[in-house]
Amino acid sequence: MIPRARHLVAAALSSALLMAPAFTGIANAALDSNAALDSKVFAVSLAKTAVDVKRVADYWTPDQLKQADSYSPATPGTQAATPAPSTSAQASNPATQAATTVTRAVAAQAVSPVLPRKGTVARTMGKVFFRFGDKEYWCSASAVAAKNRSVVATAGHCAYDSRQAKAADYWIFVPNPGPNGETPDGIYVGSSISMHEDWSGMGDYDFDYAFVTVHRGFKWEAKDGRYVMKDVGRLQDNVGGQGIELNKKPSTYTVAAFGYPAGAQPDGTHPFDGKRLEMCKEGPTRWTAAVNLDLQKGVQLLNCDFSPGASGGPWLIGFNKDRWTGYLNGVNSLTWNRDAKGWYDAVSSPYFDTTAGAIYRRAAAQTTPPNVT
Repeated sequence: MIPRARHLVAAALSSALLMAPAFTGIANAALDSNAALDSKVFAVSLAKTAVDVKRVADYWTPDQLKQADSYSPATPGTQAATPAPSTSAQASNPATQAATTVTRAVAAQAVSPVLPRKGTVARTMGKVFFRFGDKEYWCSASAVAAKNRSVVATAGHCAYDSRQAKAADYWIFVPNPGPNGETPDGIYVGSSISMHEDWSGMGDYDFDYAFVTVHRGFKWEAKDGRYVMKDVGRLQDNVGGQGIELNKKPSTYTVAAFGYPAGAQPDGTHPFDGKRLEMCKEGPTRWTAAVNLDLQKGVQLLNCDFSPGASGGPWLIGFNKDRWTGYLNGVNSLTWNRDAKGWYDAVSSPYFDTTAGAIYRRAAAQTTPPNVT
C-alpha cells in the first residue's frame, strides 16, 4: 500500500473521457517486423475531398474563429492516480527492457527538422480546434517534418474520443493563432488520423498521441462582401516542421515542453489564458506510471505547471532558440499535482518508441487533393 502522502494526482489535458484500465503489451520497441508495427496503426478518415474540406472550412468562419479562445480547453477533470514507486518505475519499467533490444540502427532513426521555404525561423506550434457532439474544444499541436509536408502531432485525445469510438468533427490546425482569431499562417483541415490501436480501442494513455495528415492550407479573404477561401499551400512549406527522434531512454536526455495552457490549476486559479504559447524550460525526464490510467511507460517532465489546453503540445529535444526547431520526442498528455498542493508541478507524455515511428510514417505517406479551393 502506498501511503496517502505519496499519492500523485494526474489530470487528463483533453476532452477524451478517462477509460477503465486495460492492460496491453508494451514490447513494441523490440519489434523488427514492419508488418507487425503497421498492425498497431489505426487510421480514421476525417475530410477526404475538396467538398469535405469546404464543409469544415465553412464551419470555421472568421467570426467563429474570433470566439475560439472562449471554447473549452478540453478536459474531463482531475483523476486520482495510484503511482508505481519511483525506484521501481526506473529500474523495472518494461519499456526500458524493450528499448534495450532495439537494434542500434532502429534506435538511432530520426527525422531532421525543416525550416519553412521562406525565412530562418520555424513557426510550427499552434492550436487544433474541433467538436465532439455539439461542443467546441481546442488543444495544442505542432507541425512535424514529413515527405508529404502535411503532418501535425498532437495528443490522441485531441483527435479521437475512445469512449465513444468516434473521431473529432470539424478538425483544423491553426499554427500561430492570433488572440482574436487571426490565422497568419493559414488554416489546415484534417484529412486523416493515424494513431495506436490501443488508444482508439482502449483509451490507453501509454498511446495518447496522434499524427494527423492535413490538407493544403487556406486563408479567408474578403471579396464582394463575403469571405472566400484562398489557397496558401502545404503546411511544412509555410511554417517548417519539427524533427522526430525515437527510443530515447528517459534520464539520458532533457526536453522543452510547449503548449497553450488555459484551464484552472487545482486551487482554482487561472494563471494562463490560452492566448499565448508557453514553454516549460528544458529539464530532465524520468519514467512514470499510474495504475488507474493504465499508464505503464509514461515519461515525466518535472517543474512544469501546464494546465488544460496544453494537451498535445510538443516535447522537443535539442531545442534551438534561434530557429525554433528541435526533435519531437513526446506530446503533453497528463498533468500532475505530485505534492497535492495548489498547482500542477509536472507533465507527462507517452513513450515515443519504434511503434510511434510506424504511426508517424503512415501519416507521412498519405496524399491529399492538390487543391482545396
